[in-house]
Formats: sequence, structure tokens, C-alpha cells
Amino acid sequence: MKFAGTWHIYEMDQWEEEYFNMETQAFITLDELGAGEFQFGLVSGQIDGFLAPSVPNERFEFTWEGSDESDLAAGNGWLALKDADTIQGVIAFDYGDRSTLLAKRV
Repeated sequence: MKFAGTWHIYEMDQWEEEYFNMETQAFITLDELGAGEFQFGLVSGQIDGFLAPSVPNERFEFTWEGSDESDLAAGNGWLALKDADTIQGVIAFDYGDRSTLLAKRV
């Protein structure tokens, strides 16, 4: 799967780098089966996703469950390759915030 690996988030439109890298380098990690995890700021979660064909490129769509400052949180998102080492996408909270992101392959 093209999206498998660890990706460091370097830009989010809703949060500044000071927040999203507050506890650790913000990241998304995915395995070959579409499972993974992420953390940015005080938000962390487990990912369950799949490859979805879309025009013009396929993308990885996912749901997630985790926590936001110790409160239960969940949401969804998608990722698409900009090039072999860069992804762009969206991560959203159910009934809440939504942010675009850019990340580089580690």
C-alpha cells in the first residue's frame, strides 16, 4: 500500500506548529492493511481505513477513535499522495473541528 509507513505532519490549517508538535513530532503511521495511529497536540487515535479509488488519484479514507485531552474523541479523514514522499489530507472530529494537513514520509 502506497500510504504505509510513518509520516511527520508539518502543516495544519487549524492549528499552529507550536500546538501540533507540543508533546511529540506530530505523526501518522499506517500499516499495509490500513490500520494505524496518529498524534498531534493533545489528540491521539487509532485509524481504520481503506484505499478508495477517486478521480484523478486513489486516496486513503479512514475513521478514527481516540482522545482529545483525555476526553473520548472520534472522527474521519482522508489522505492523498502529492508525490512519493508527501501526503495531503483532512482530519475531522465528529461534530467538531476539521483541518487540512500536509505530511512528509519519514
